[in-house]
Amino acid sequence: MRRFGGRFVIGGIAAVVAVLLAGAVVLLWALPDANVFNARVERIFIENDDLTTQAEIKLLEILAQSGTAFSETLASYRVVIVVLLVFASAMLVAAMVFLFMLVGFNRRMAQIERTGIQVNSLLISREENTVYLNNLGFKLTAAAMETMSVLAEARMDDDVLSGSEIEGMISGRNAADCDEAAGATRIKRLRDTLGNQLVSELLVKNIARRGYMLAINKDVIKVL
Repeated sequence: MRRFGGRFVIGGIAAVVAVLLAGAVVLLWALPDANVFNARVERIFIENDDLTTQAEIKLLEILAQSGTAFSETLASYRVVIVVLLVFASAMLVAAMVFLFMLVGFNRRMAQIERTGIQVNSLLISREENTVYLNNLGFKLTAAAMETMSVLAEARMDDDVLSGSEIEGMISGRNAADCDEAAGATRIKRLRDTLGNQLVSELLVKNIARRGYMLAINKDVIKVL
């Protein structure tokens, strides 16, 4: 569905525009010609040569003027109909685009709900010893900051590091001379530090001089 969603929307927009254009053509074709009334008046002039009195001639002049007014009014109606159809097309296209965006947003929210926190930005500030995840700042120790920096550099290069390689890059020694457990310990400490702060920031709140509480809506809590 995600693969063909864009094509589906484009096809839907094209179908809406095509239907409205077809309706406009049929409607404009069904409207009478603006000069039909004038043609009928002219035919009356031609077929009735015996209309010679002043009143009869005046009546025909009034009919001719009425035909001109009718043709002008009908022409303005055509313009109004075209403008309304264009406006309707724009509104329908905009509605389809917004609906597609809403569907995509709902899918995105469902994905976030399934996967939990999703990192959209990661900023590492060595001067502050702080890591910013989605604009949330987390203080780290110097050792944890070194571990995070090494992992970030490796991720940008699409590298996977073993525990000994992490320890070697931080300590400046050869990875073969480093213990795998030393790198694993650094990862554990980083996880503990970040995990505790994430739980404190997103789940368990500390209210000054009052105590602790869960930072979630009480309606979503179920105890089995």
